[in-house]
Amino acid sequence: MKSQEVRSKFLDFFKNKKHKIVASAPMVLKDDPSLMFVNSGMAPFKEYFLGNTEPKNSRIADTQKCLRVSGKHNDLEEVGYDTYHHTLFEMLGNWSFGDYFKKEAIYWAWELLTDVYGIDKDILYVTVFEGDKGDNVAMDQEAYDFWKEILPEDRILMGNKTDNFWEMGEQGPCGPCSEIHVDIRSKEERSKIPGRELINKDHPQVVEIWNLVFIQYNRKADASLENLPSKHIDTGMGFERLCMVLQGVQSNYDTDVFTPIIREVETITNTKYGEDEKQDVAIRVIADHIRAVAFSIADGQLPSNTGAGYVIRRILRRAVRYGFTFLNKKEPFIFRLVDILAKKMGTAFPELKSQKQLIENVIKEEEASFLRTLDQGLVLLNRIVEERKSDTISGEKVFELYDTYGFPIDLTALILSEKGLKLNEEGFNKELQKQKDRSRSASEMSTDDWTVLIDDAEQEFIGYDVLEAHVKITRYRKVTSKKEGDMYQLVFNITPFYAEGGGQVGDKGYLEDAHGDVVYIVDTKKENNIIIHFTKNLPKHLVETFKAVVDAKQRYRTMCNHTATHLLHQALREVLGDHVEQKGSAVHSKSLRFDFSHFSKLTVEELRDVENFVNSRIEGKLPLQENRSTSMQQAIDEGAMALFGEKYGDTVRTIRFGQSIELCGGTHVQNTADIWHFKIVSESAIAAGIRRIEAITNDAVKDFYFENNRAYFEMRDLLNNAKDPVEALQALQEENSSLKKQIDSLLKDKAKNLKGDLKNEFQDINGINFLAKKVELDASGMKDLCFDLGNEYSNLFILLGAEQNGKALLSCYVSKELVSKKNLNAGQVVRELGKHIQGGGGGQPFFATAGGKNPEGIDKALNEAKKYLK
Repeated sequence: MKSQEVRSKFLDFFKNKKHKIVASAPMVLKDDPSLMFVNSGMAPFKEYFLGNTEPKNSRIADTQKCLRVSGKHNDLEEVGYDTYHHTLFEMLGNWSFGDYFKKEAIYWAWELLTDVYGIDKDILYVTVFEGDKGDNVAMDQEAYDFWKEILPEDRILMGNKTDNFWEMGEQGPCGPCSEIHVDIRSKEERSKIPGRELINKDHPQVVEIWNLVFIQYNRKADASLENLPSKHIDTGMGFERLCMVLQGVQSNYDTDVFTPIIREVETITNTKYGEDEKQDVAIRVIADHIRAVAFSIADGQLPSNTGAGYVIRRILRRAVRYGFTFLNKKEPFIFRLVDILAKKMGTAFPELKSQKQLIENVIKEEEASFLRTLDQGLVLLNRIVEERKSDTISGEKVFELYDTYGFPIDLTALILSEKGLKLNEEGFNKELQKQKDRSRSASEMSTDDWTVLIDDAEQEFIGYDVLEAHVKITRYRKVTSKKEGDMYQLVFNITPFYAEGGGQVGDKGYLEDAHGDVVYIVDTKKENNIIIHFTKNLPKHLVETFKAVVDAKQRYRTMCNHTATHLLHQALREVLGDHVEQKGSAVHSKSLRFDFSHFSKLTVEELRDVENFVNSRIEGKLPLQENRSTSMQQAIDEGAMALFGEKYGDTVRTIRFGQSIELCGGTHVQNTADIWHFKIVSESAIAAGIRRIEAITNDAVKDFYFENNRAYFEMRDLLNNAKDPVEALQALQEENSSLKKQIDSLLKDKAKNLKGDLKNEFQDINGINFLAKKVELDASGMKDLCFDLGNEYSNLFILLGAEQNGKALLSCYVSKELVSKKNLNAGQVVRELGKHIQGGGGGQPFFATAGGKNPEGIDKALNEAKKYLK
């Protein structure tokens, strides 16, 4: 059975069971601080399980893109070494929100697996939660009784809390689960060892394929459990593993989900899968990781140095280094796999096709960048090897290479072993643990349970219409972190405060009670569809009615900038072409940032045209046309722009200014004239095929022109009120260039004269011509002097020191014959002597320089130079 048929049969089965079939949510989560990525099928539905939102459909089924590479569910380092772990995987799932429960979930799962997919009943096993005394939870007798009506009791196994009690995190909805396992070993193997003995033993052919979670409890902050008011079903079946079973193969990588990618890797790298274990691991790593990276980019998450972007960069770099080390690929090649991936999965996930060019461009640039890093790392590693004092390389130095330059530790270990050297792994691991401890300490957070004051699950946002309202606090909790200290999160029954979302920052403002006491709201965010207001202090009179007031000035400036992003998007598509798509935005009160797809730097003329386009719409005084409740399809039919990576419901809000119409939940001005003016302050590249424009509006533009005006008049004063300041400045630059040339010429003459004097100061130390001298030259002059002397003398060791503008300089020259014969190294010399001038440096073995902030240490450095010749 082909993978496309496996997927469609699952969805059709549950459609016939009256489930609403929904599309996969984007992998990158926007309003859940506990997760970077969707790591299970239930993550997009947390708001329903938490009771924050009433689902429109009580039965749902889907196939969800999931990524497990960070946090509790982290499969990254296992990927490639076995045949069933993946970074990205599809989770087939069916959900019940207060509708059916264990009986239906169990019977339908069995019906689908055995009747529809035709899996042999005799190779299936199930597990049931055995209970846990610590949580005071009994064995799941109800599930056991349903299962024993279906299959023999010797194939029903008891599972402990680790395997058979599912929790979304340290707090929140949870419950016992039943796992369905399959034994795809040969009959001969099954006759020797019963499958029941291999359940949850990491056997590659005895694996879990479906987990049925019965969500009936809530885990509180004190770790105790309480019953949920409604019981829910959350099931997840690994699509790739299911394909392995139905296609009669022994590995996920042998299914048609992966074989087309593997064939392409074989072609590109001129290797053969199945002939060499190390190469096989590398091919599996690459085949897996290209999926994770491609889907992430398609969902709007670009590789970067922080947060979710860093995770994606780490996955891609792992693939690159396996190709570099085991497949001998020294140039970008992984980007070439995007084409086959889009052809294979583009029907089920159309974003792969529509974003194909962008995905290829971003991956290719990332590959090239990391390959340059690897080249640089090899040079630095060679230097560490050259400067070693034993055959065991310092773990601390290797960690610096790993931490600062991103050079992989496994590649370092491989290179050292090839040179007959050892790595001090204990020292490396010690430094790595220190880094992890620092990171964990910085991000540590404790969250109390919600204290409920009013049982009001429905919260209403009224901030489109008003900036003040009388509100009641429905619940609150305390959150403590090292960065922010103690903070309080408040939820109101109604709120005028806009929560951060869609690129727009959250509102600030204050709460005031009847006694005149004020608590400042420092931020507003959304978590699992609840608007949360952050304060440093808890109000004194919690059960009273409060006046909630949004900072009107900040909101107004933010609205100007948000409306400007819409006009900017329209302008870019008009000026550059319809290929332009929004790839991210940040709307603050002071400025706006807009990321978009485009293949080249914008010219001065294009930037001017974009600016003029936006300002003409501002001058056109276009009124806001808002539709707060329209169907998604109607909005698209009207031309509204939908963004990849955003999660939309069946009902959406549209914002129109003239011909600009977008799906948007943010706040906007009533008329474009309110923006006053739009000014681009920068344009740059942030990734291959992705450009960024930063701009300002309204008061910020006034401040910008005021500052420019002030700088202009100050410059005119410095130029003696020249009539044409530009011409006067050009004349000054030409004069400065001419004087600089004269100074360079004088310094060269000075160096030549100095060379003659220094010839008489050489000392013969063990057959080496030695010179250590303080001179009055700049860095360039000292370098020229060293090389001039080096051309006339052999066996030369020179250390020159100089003071320039209050800074200390050192230059060391060692004749190449001394480098090879005496193992002298100029780079090592300046690094060690640089401590006297409170600085550092480096270079090549025959010439290196150092700079420092302590000129008084120059003499000490010069005096110590002789020790290298003894």
